[in-house]
Parts: sequence; C-alpha cells; structure tokens
Amino acid sequence: MTKKEKIFYWLKSAEHDLDTAIALYDKSKYDWCLFMGHLVLEKILKAFWVRDSKKEVPFTHNLVELVKGTKIKLTDEQKEWLANINSFNIQARYPDYKFNFYKLCTKEFTSKRFDEIKEFYQWLRSQLI
Repeated sequence: MTKKEKIFYWLKSAEHDLDTAIALYDKSKYDWCLFMGHLVLEKILKAFWVRDSKKEVPFTHNLVELVKGTKIKLTDEQKEWLANINSFNIQARYPDYKFNFYKLCTKEFTSKRFDEIKEFYQWLRSQLI
C-alpha cells in the first residue's frame, strides 16, 4: 500500500466507526458508543502517524502515545483530555471494570463526551486534508 492508501484506509475506518458510534448512541448503548468514539480518534491519529512518521503504525490504543508520533500540536489541556478518553478503551478490561464503566455512562455523561469526541475528530480531520 502507498502512504496515501494507508491514510485513506485509516480515515475510512474512522468514518465507519463514527457511524457505528452514532448508531450505538441512538440505541442507548452508551458504554459501547464511547468505546467506538475512542476507536474513531485512535484511527484518525493513526492516519496522522502514517502521514508524519517513517515508522510503522504501532499496535497501541493509547491516544497520547499516538500523538507523539505525529506533528500535531496539542495544548496540555487537549493532551489531558485525550488521556481521559483512553479510559473508554474497554475491550480488554476485566468484567468489574466494564460494569463500573457501564454504570458511569449515563445519557448525560455520554452526550457530553461524545459531542467532544465528534468535535475533536472534525478538528483533526480539518488538519489532515
């Protein structure tokens, strides 16, 4: 794959996951909506990684670490926010953590964070093109 094809792959995958996150939100599956929201950001950051780094995309879900491999300039506040979004990556978590996360993800909690994720995604997207 060319660099351009790799970037396109990560962008298309992020868009697909955003559609999935929206569908999950609409079905009140708030914990999974935020999990998918994390994946949206992870994948667009991997598109930046491809654009900015000569190294292969790492096998990490850590958003802050992914930013370090790019030329994206973030404020300390944005870095802290991304670190908080990292906690939405629940795929490999223990059942008790998943249940506590599920209880945390009320409509109000999720709405605020999902709106922030979508806004940040659009901001990133505007910088990639």
